Amino acid sequence: MSRPRRRGRDIHGVLLLDKSLGLSSNDALQKVKRLYNANRAGHTGALDPLATGMLPLCLGEATKFSRFLLDSDKRYRVIARMGQRTDTSDAEGAIISEREMTFSQQQLDDALDSFRGETRQIPSMYSALKYEGKKLYEYARQGIEVPRESRSITVYELRFIRWEGFEVELEIHCSKGTYIRTIVDDLGEKLGCGAHVTYLRRLQVATYPSERMVTMEKLHELIAQAEEQGIEPRLLLDPLLLPMDSACEDFPEVNLLPVVAGYVKQGQPVQASGAPLSGMVRITEGEERKFIGVGEIDDDGRIAPRRLVVEYTD
Repeated sequence: MSRPRRRGRDIHGVLLLDKSLGLSSNDALQKVKRLYNANRAGHTGALDPLATGMLPLCLGEATKFSRFLLDSDKRYRVIARMGQRTDTSDAEGAIISEREMTFSQQQLDDALDSFRGETRQIPSMYSALKYEGKKLYEYARQGIEVPRESRSITVYELRFIRWEGFEVELEIHCSKGTYIRTIVDDLGEKLGCGAHVTYLRRLQVATYPSERMVTMEKLHELIAQAEEQGIEPRLLLDPLLLPMDSACEDFPEVNLLPVVAGYVKQGQPVQASGAPLSGMVRITEGEERKFIGVGEIDDDGRIAPRRLVVEYTD
């Protein structure tokens, strides 16, 4: 029995979308999927509609490697409104307390220092984490609070930028699973006045350069430009994509001869000289160093395939 033909074209790569305010991550994903006429697409960790900035979107075979971006570090710029606490810890929620700001710059600096390094954080009820198969924010919207376990996070850098009136602006470089709204809410409680997020922008995911971000407006401009020139939109859109293996570029590369790579493509572990002793590796083939997938060093020191690219025509 033949497989049903997928709708859309085979296009593979990662688009660094500069998500706009008010747009959900899933809406952004579906819009980009349609613009590229891609048969498959997935994002790498949602940004709230309130947040803007870098949202890597994986098209085609790149979706197989999106999980590695979920596990990557992130960098944010955030503005906290001090003196008011909301039920969602951001500007979309209802104000649940309003208190005077009586802290000094020194007290603010000391409070910020307590978030640096490895700490534990209790996720917000307004997060997409699941409890008994249901997302936390679904409980929260029903006024139900469920138990959440604290999780280990790391704040590599927390840079104070400014304090003007009720606003405190910060830049935060953190590990996966860090909730910026929770940091802001906890900061407000440490200072005794409450706080919530009014502005949040993701500046970076993993090592992706911010200058490669592209807005939805730019994508539409390029499509209009292609129509004016009488050319296929893909000729202007496709060059915006980063290679699919950019999602796992931090993994050590292991380059295999084509005959050895053939065994990997069949799902078989192989020995390779120069491979690391443990961990994940990025597997390439031949002199062209064509990316064929991701593997893991097993107990015998062999490279066991974990995620492989289906053969496709460029």
